[in-house]
Amino acid sequence: MTETLFAPSPRSVESGLYIVATPIGNLRDITLRALDVLRAADIILCEDTRVTGKLLSAYDLKKPLLRYDDHAGPRVIPEVVERLKGGAVVAQVSDAGTPLISDPGFRLVNAALEAGAKVHPLPGASAVMAALCLAGLPTDRFMFAGFVPNKSAARQTFFSDFQHLAATVVMFETGPRLNDSLKDMFTVLGDREAAVCRELTKLYETCVRGRLSELVTNPALMEPKGEIVVLIGPAEASVPSENDLEEALKAALTDMPPSEAAAKIAARFNLPRKDVYKRALELKA
Repeated sequence: MTETLFAPSPRSVESGLYIVATPIGNLRDITLRALDVLRAADIILCEDTRVTGKLLSAYDLKKPLLRYDDHAGPRVIPEVVERLKGGAVVAQVSDAGTPLISDPGFRLVNAALEAGAKVHPLPGASAVMAALCLAGLPTDRFMFAGFVPNKSAARQTFFSDFQHLAATVVMFETGPRLNDSLKDMFTVLGDREAAVCRELTKLYETCVRGRLSELVTNPALMEPKGEIVVLIGPAEASVPSENDLEEALKAALTDMPPSEAAAKIAARFNLPRKDVYKRALELKA
């Protein structure tokens, strides 16, 4: 069969551990290389055998499945390492998206590398990347923060880490907790630009954009169903007063050397480090 750009022949797959991204909704968002690996795999590690079974069935694949998550990891990892030493092709998938992104897997990767096995990442679908492309917020710098804590006090502490972060923050949340989370974001971070993406790549994909004050009162975001990604825009630049800068530096200098204090305060106020360091030296003197 002659290979073409649109229908390349299946490629051979060498032994090793393959971290395989799978669709987050639309089953056609799987790569040809991912299908090559799944077709060649001696065993597939997955979070839920039922979910992965549906994916394999859609592509007429039948493979041995082994449940792998944080609970099963200590039992499964030694078995997987032995298979890799024997030259097996092992594929790891998550229920949706890219494994290891808020999913178990890094311990397995470390064990495979320590055993001398090759590890191959297969890029593909990711809710984080899809949401960034859709939200219309700055993408030159972003931080993935994972899942939002359940309780309000823990959430507010969690959000406080982003008060001065000059980057878009991406996080996962559930429908029943979404409105409470948006209220805590508004309380801690102020009226930032934000976006709520739901059911990415699926039939009812939506993205609601606006200020947090608008999103908090939006009826569509009270208890939406489906998988949800929340994005918060970067902290808006503000020029601190001379007194604010001096007080912050004095506090930092009580238990830090000038260079470390300057780095911390420069990042906090989004100021040039050399200027803050110069002021720190003056105060220290």
